[in-house]
Order: sequence, then C-alpha cells, then structure tokens
Amino acid sequence: MTDRYESPLSTRYASKEMLRLFSEDERYVTWRKLWVALAAAERDLGLPITGEQVAELEAHVTDIDYELVRAREKEVRHDVMAHVYAYGKAAPKAAGIIHLGATSCYVTDNADLIIYRDALRLIRRRLVQVIANLAAFAGRYKALPTPGYTHYQPAQFTTVGKRAALWMQDFVSDLEELDFVLSTLKFLGCRGTTGTEASFLDLFDGDGTKVDLMNREIAMKFGFSECFPVSGQTYPRKTDARILNALSSIGQSAYRMAGDVRLLQHDRQIDEPFETHQIGSSAMAYKRNPMRSERIASLSRYLMTDALNASLTASSQWLERTLDDSANRRISLPEGFLAADAVLRLLTNVTYGLKVNEKIIENAVREYLPYVATENLMMEAVKRGADRQEVHEIIRQCSMEAAAKSKAGEDYDLIAELAENPAFRLKETEIAAVGDPAHYTGRAEEQVEQYLKETAPLVRGVEAADETIEL
Repeated sequence: MTDRYESPLSTRYASKEMLRLFSEDERYVTWRKLWVALAAAERDLGLPITGEQVAELEAHVTDIDYELVRAREKEVRHDVMAHVYAYGKAAPKAAGIIHLGATSCYVTDNADLIIYRDALRLIRRRLVQVIANLAAFAGRYKALPTPGYTHYQPAQFTTVGKRAALWMQDFVSDLEELDFVLSTLKFLGCRGTTGTEASFLDLFDGDGTKVDLMNREIAMKFGFSECFPVSGQTYPRKTDARILNALSSIGQSAYRMAGDVRLLQHDRQIDEPFETHQIGSSAMAYKRNPMRSERIASLSRYLMTDALNASLTASSQWLERTLDDSANRRISLPEGFLAADAVLRLLTNVTYGLKVNEKIIENAVREYLPYVATENLMMEAVKRGADRQEVHEIIRQCSMEAAAKSKAGEDYDLIAELAENPAFRLKETEIAAVGDPAHYTGRAEEQVEQYLKETAPLVRGVEAADETIEL
C-alpha cells in the first residue's frame, strides 16, 4: 500500500515491458546516451574533445545519482541542467563538454522519439499477436452458420468466422496505420534554440556540412535514417498527434470488438475466458460477466479521448517554441502507450480463449431460419411466375404475424402459412428443401479463406497465443 496516488495503468493494467520503456531510468539513461553520442560526433568532426572524455561519459551512463539530481533541480528549477550537473560530477574530466552547443530539447525530444519508436514496436508486436489469434479463430469457425444482425435485429446468416474476420480487418487496418507512423518517424538531432543550428555553425566555423554529418551520425547511432528537414527548437508536435491517433485507432477497433463480444455473451453464443475460481458478481454467484471485454471497452474509451491532447497541443504551438506542451505531453503520451498496451494484452487473452457455444448458435439459427429463407423463397417464387411485389407482401404479413404470435408465446408455422397461399407458387415440401442454414451464409466461408490467404504474410511465424492477465 502507498500513501500517494499511483496510476492504475501502472499498478493494474500495463505490462512490465511498457512500464520499463517509460520509467525514469529508461528516460535519463537515454539522455546520457545522447550526450555521449553528441560528444563522440563532435570529437569525430574535429572539436577539442578527447577520446578519454568520451570514454568517461560512456562509463557513467547508468549510475545516475537521483538524489543529487533532485537537490540540484530544486535549486536551479531546470531538470536538464540538474542532470548535466549530476553527470558532470560522475564524469568530472568530461564535465566541461557535456551538452556542448545543445539545447534541452536535444535530449528531451530525441529521447522521447527513441522511446516512442521502441514503444510503437512493442505495440506492433502485440497487435500482430491479436491478429494472429483472430486469424486462427476465423479459420476454425469459417463455415459455422450464425445469425447475422443489423440494428441488432436478426438478419441474413453469416458465419462465426466471418464475423471474426471483420474484427481482424479492423486491426489489420490499425497495423497499416502503425507501420506508416513507424516508417515516417524521424529524429530531431541538434537544431539549436530556434532550429537554425546557429550554435553548431559557430562551433564548426561556419561549415554546415559538418553540422549535417553530426546530425546524421547521431541519428544513425539510435537507429533513425533521417532527421526532420526543418524544425523549431522541438520536433513537430504533429508527430505526437500522429502517434496518438494510431493508438486511438487501435482503441476504436478494440471497443467495437469488445462490444460485439459483450452482446454475444448476453445471447450466450460466445463466452470470453472465465477462470476456474473467477467470481462474476459479489451478490449473484451464478453470473459470468464479460469483465475482460468491459475492461477493454473502458480503457479503449480513455485511449480514444487521450488522442485529443496531442491534437490540441500540435495546434497551439507558438512560432519556434512554447513550453505549454511539456506538462501535457509528460502525461498524455506515456499514458496513451500504457493504455494501448493494456488493451492489446486483454485482447490477446480474449481472442485466444473465446469459447463458441455451438449448440446455442444452432438453436438460434433454427429459430430464425424460416425468416432468413424467405428472401431466397421469394426469388424462387418469382422464377416460377409469381409477382415479386405480391410475394414480398405475403412474406411481410406472414412474418409480422409469426413474430407477434412468437412474442405472445404462441406457435406459428411460417413455412406452412406461406405454402398455403396459392400466390406464393411453392409447396411446403419445396420450401422445406431449402432448409440447410449453409445455403444462407452466401460467400462467407469463401471470403474468410480468401482474406486469411491475403493476410497470411502479416502473421507468418506467429502462432496463436495467450496473455496472462492477473487482474
């Protein structure tokens, strides 16, 4: 227990991997690595920095004295300079060249880009796992007829696998968006106080080529192929908006799928995983609430709204730099990643352990089969010379009467009633002959097979797998 607030995303939902990426250690060790890279690049390009100084900096990347940092920041009210001071104490021979020519955004912004890039890669891996789970599920149930629903009212039949393919397609779309963000992510580099690189131009005696070489060397060291062509003091905050929009997109897909699972679990057609000793309700011991899907929906709702933060920040940047982005970004970006991580972990668990109650689905199919068959029967009657509009009206009237009697608890044989009407032109035996549910799923099975074939490269080598959810 603790006597201060802690984010539930940290204590309940996000993974250790994602928490590590957004930890203080990861951030400030990355700052120090950036200072090492800057010093090494400046030395390589002829500035009076020795190999011994660079080596000393490298030797003290991880031994951060946080107490000294906190004491210094309280005194100078500047987090970056507090870390420069503490680093200089750990590496005294290099103290005078740490942060040479740079602004605070050299370490803060570039470190953020490195962390966001690595976090996006983790999100991508989790997203691919969800897609792989759904692909396996869709393939398993590609031919199982189930009632389709429009307006949450029974409609033409589909298959359980086809419905899963719809969920999967949403997540594949998210993967495409995520890959675009990753492929276009750029490094800031060392751009100076207004992005003009003036301080480095002075350091290199007006040689702009050396400034470019320095930025390229540092970017490559951290796995970036290019820097933003132009910038102010910071990297463009549109980048944050693009990142959170990609995470929001995952939240949209997750919310949609979780909602479907909740509806289907209400109808007892599908159950999300339920542990042996899990309690569904503190009062009603018989209940099996879809708590994982509800949690997915809850966190996804937060994730979707969190994206608005980056949009508002990107739109309100003043000229070359303003600091009203800082406090918001410290919260919205890490929390967005932690929420997306939690959602995908839950999705992995749910998609792997979804239970299909085939007998319940079979009963639902049997109940609605006479209604679903009417469209095919109408076309068959027209082939035999019936008037399409007249047949449509016969079906409408009989269907409404059947529904009314069913709701009143009375029996009603829709097929027999249709057969008795001479205008329908089909005998009861002929109507009964089209009673196989598979006749009414259209190309659902074929569509699933084709889609799984098309998307197979995305999940090649990734087997369906579970994710242990402790809470």
